[in-house]
Amino acid sequence: MAIRRQRKSMNRHEPHGKRDKRTVTKAVAKGAATRMEYARLADYALLLNRPLRLIWLNLLSGTFRGVGIAIGFTFFAATIIYILQVLGALNLPIIGDYIADIVRIVQRQLELTSY
Repeated sequence: MAIRRQRKSMNRHEPHGKRDKRTVTKAVAKGAATRMEYARLADYALLLNRPLRLIWLNLLSGTFRGVGIAIGFTFFAATIIYILQVLGALNLPIIGDYIADIVRIVQRQLELTSY
């Protein structure tokens, strides 16, 4: 309560022009935020009224998301494989043995699996 009274008393000493500009600016910003919120809701309502457009947009976004994930994973896997090849070429004792063990396990698994 005391803080509010102090603020009011401090605002009384300000010139009217500053207080009016702040009030107008605050009102304009609030109105713009409200209009932006209504615009999003209106777009969403229009989208719900057109189910074929909604399905089409979801299909496109899902397709592009899947393609992006596939491309990203390809680059990631290629980088990992390249790094393993470089490490294998260096013949480091610990890492080379580890990679050789992985190769043996994969080969054994391929021999056991018959299609």
